[in-house]
Amino acid sequence: MRRGAVLIDADRIVRDLQQPGEPVFAAMVERWGSGIVAADGTLDRSAVAAVVFNDAAELDALNAIVHPAVGEAMAEQRAAAARQSPGAVVVLDIPLLVTPDGEIIAERYRGLAGVLVVDAAPEVAVRRLVAQRGLSDDAAWARVSSQADRETRLSAADFVIDNNGGIDELSPQIDAAYRWAASLP
Repeated sequence: MRRGAVLIDADRIVRDLQQPGEPVFAAMVERWGSGIVAADGTLDRSAVAAVVFNDAAELDALNAIVHPAVGEAMAEQRAAAARQSPGAVVVLDIPLLVTPDGEIIAERYRGLAGVLVVDAAPEVAVRRLVAQRGLSDDAAWARVSSQADRETRLSAADFVIDNNGGIDELSPQIDAAYRWAASLP
């Protein structure tokens, strides 16, 4: 990161774990069949989304496959960061750290010094999913609705960045968040 923090990105890890030949990919194909595999042999994310974002039990099944592997990979990357950059601020970018019932998935992320939430109203999040990822309004709402609600995420936060505005409004908040993170034990 530009300010010197080490970033460990859960979404990047998920994409790596869902590559053909990886155990997570194999477990997903075993669960949902070849219909979630694209013609080129990679994961068809749209097909997976069509299954899991319309069925809470299937979303739970996906999370049971993916989350433990992500937690393990993040722990390995945290240990590597501690060896390579002792004393550095390490940021775990975990979009789904809080479950819809409000539980912080702490068993997978032991030793967090603080929780920073980047907050946006659901309407803003949906608008951005439609514009940036090309999702339909219904698909975007299904994704947002499957996650912890805004109040639950905010209640888990030790520090909040307001992401309802434009990109230019984020820089001072990011500076403040970095100072906060650097002050943590």
